[in-house]
Amino acid sequence: MQENNSTTTKHRTIVYIDGFNLYFGLKTKKWKNFYWLNVQQLAQNILKPDQELVSVKYFTSRISSPPDKVKRQGTFIEVLETLDNIEIYYGNYQANAKICRKCGNIEMVSNEKMTDVNIAVEILADAFQNLFDVAILISGDSDLTAPILKVKQLFSNKKVLLFFPPERFSFALSCIADGHSMIGRRTLAKSVFPDEVKKKNGFVLKRPERWGSQ
Repeated sequence: MQENNSTTTKHRTIVYIDGFNLYFGLKTKKWKNFYWLNVQQLAQNILKPDQELVSVKYFTSRISSPPDKVKRQGTFIEVLETLDNIEIYYGNYQANAKICRKCGNIEMVSNEKMTDVNIAVEILADAFQNLFDVAILISGDSDLTAPILKVKQLFSNKKVLLFFPPERFSFALSCIADGHSMIGRRTLAKSVFPDEVKKKNGFVLKRPERWGSQ
């Protein structure tokens, strides 16, 4: 009897997470208890058995006000930084004037910028460097259609999968991806940090009270 020593090769997978798209999806569902999200565990939980996680790339922008939200976001970013296999990429906020049609008052409204550009650059750069076999994008931002199409055109051997955050969906993205799915409550529930996370220096990061508890 001949012994079969062949092993199944796992597909190298990088997960790209649109932080604000995910956050606002959770906010729309009023799922504050999932804000304290271990995105690396989330990535691991959506992988298929034939996929191997290479890295997680998380895209966000630091807010500047109000102070309580700044503090909560800062704590969340700190807890993400305790993870071993994650890279965080920052965009920025741009203030634009908005005129009230009724009263004529001018209000400065901040809009998050650069996240879609940063994601596009990373996916294309990683594809050109042959760093993944499968790219998983967590976002419902249709602005990412163009870079995904380009990856599909230039690298027919690579797959791009879409996981839409709650209450976020793009028909355009769903049409060009090799597969798509919605992130459900059960997957999120399995992907949350403990209420307290200790940093390497011993400092304990605590889940913000307004974000509920497990």
